[in-house]
Amino acid sequence: MLAEIITIGDELLIGQVVDTNSAFIAKELNKIGISVYQITSVQDDKHHILTALKDAESRVDVIIITGGLGPTKDDITKKTMAEYFNDTLVHNESVLKNIENIWKLYVRQTLLQINKDQALVPSKAKVLMNINGTAPGMWIEKNNKVFISLPGVPFEMKALIQNEVIPKLSEKYKCPFILHKTLLVYGLGESTLAARIEAWENALPEYIKLAYLPDLGRVRLRLSSKGFDKDHIVKEVQNQIDALLPLIKNEFFGYEDEDGNEFLIAKQLNKSKQTIAVAESCTGGKIAERITIHAGASSYFKGSVVTYATDSKINVLGVSKKVIDAHSVVSSQVAEAMAQRVLKLFKTDYAIATTGNAGPTKGDADAEIGTVFIAIATKNKVYSEKFMLGNQREKVINKAVNKAFEMLLKEIFKN
Repeated sequence: MLAEIITIGDELLIGQVVDTNSAFIAKELNKIGISVYQITSVQDDKHHILTALKDAESRVDVIIITGGLGPTKDDITKKTMAEYFNDTLVHNESVLKNIENIWKLYVRQTLLQINKDQALVPSKAKVLMNINGTAPGMWIEKNNKVFISLPGVPFEMKALIQNEVIPKLSEKYKCPFILHKTLLVYGLGESTLAARIEAWENALPEYIKLAYLPDLGRVRLRLSSKGFDKDHIVKEVQNQIDALLPLIKNEFFGYEDEDGNEFLIAKQLNKSKQTIAVAESCTGGKIAERITIHAGASSYFKGSVVTYATDSKINVLGVSKKVIDAHSVVSSQVAEAMAQRVLKLFKTDYAIATTGNAGPTKGDADAEIGTVFIAIATKNKVYSEKFMLGNQREKVINKAVNKAFEMLLKEIFKN
């Protein structure tokens, strides 16, 4: 069973908005055994949209469209779909009531005709009620193909996918089971890792595929398989993992959940009922951002301090000026002091601290650009590592974040 995702909007093609909708939809489809064959982005242009619909219909079973359902003149998806299906737009009373209810509860402005017109839908469409917004989702079937149109606003789209689209597709189609298992490997480059596991990889059965997903400071190994015998697939993928693990036992740190490797840290800390705090300098809050993107982070993440300037390390965290003067603000001594101070400040079990020079200039320190010290503190010890992470600012910062998580994972798994 194949699907295609079509995202509509000039803002996507000029780089003004990043398309996160497609990634979410693809993941949700994959969970129920529907593979995404292609993702296409098109302009707010009728002929472009019509061509994309025709091409998608020729190669896949399910076409999901997002965007272009707003109330303004540049939102042309509904009219274009009506034309594609040789249909007309008709007034839907249920959608209008939903719009009126949203206005009554949340909007203080007058309900204009332009807003009421969002209750117009193609007559052949089944309405997917959007309780989070005024633009309804639409489901149209043609020649055994399903066309689904959804609003482009991410939280509206996500609710419709989870509450309407996925249940209906699951009911309509018998799909194969798809399994992905992603292993986190730290400390080995992609080519070194590939050479080490070459014999194992060559012996993989044809129905299990391996993908290398290199990132800054780590490589993710994803094993994928699909079929209608779920028990067989789960068993065989696990057999292959069991054969792989002895080859990477010192570099393997666990499995990646859908939300990223920091979710693994969250699970471990929640399991042990432990907490963490962060003191950041060169990473500028990126570690805290990666942690708090997950719901429920307050159960294990107590807080963070971004002490970017030297004086803030002294005045906010209480790092000794003598230590900074003696060793430089970018040093193992300062990183460790930061970690110890933030551990004490938030009364946590673990603390991470970063200090470094991400560039493009040297700032408060004489350390070479790309120099980063990362420290881990617990109630019983503190230690740090020095890293040289290149000369590109964004790369240095993101790689430092990944290295910090790697060090924390090692420490958590020790205990």
